[in-house]
Amino acid sequence: QVQLVESGGGLVQPGGSLRLSCAASGSWFRLYTMGWYRQTPGKQRELVAVITSVGSTNYADSVKDRFIISRDNAKKTVYLQMNSLKPEDTAVYYCNESPKMQFNWGQGTQVTVSS
Repeated sequence: QVQLVESGGGLVQPGGSLRLSCAASGSWFRLYTMGWYRQTPGKQRELVAVITSVGSTNYADSVKDRFIISRDNAKKTVYLQMNSLKPEDTAVYYCNESPKMQFNWGQGTQVTVSS
């Protein structure tokens, strides 16, 4: 079973940047399409970015042109570079397989965008 550990969140001012990391265990990591998801209280978890095993990417409209997803299969890590952050990006961010979210969820990493 793949284990996921997210990190890199924090408090940032509007317009700032953060880079999130998701470290995975499991020898088959490189074969999976991975996604970054985010959740705010009272709302469903939202998929914001996806990267396939060969590096093709897709983004939610709300983050397109601001966020960049990437992966390093040798390090079993998925990244989310977040630029031009807005208060509405405030959420707990998680990674998981996409689209089935078949792995156990990690603890997530809190991103707070506020002045």
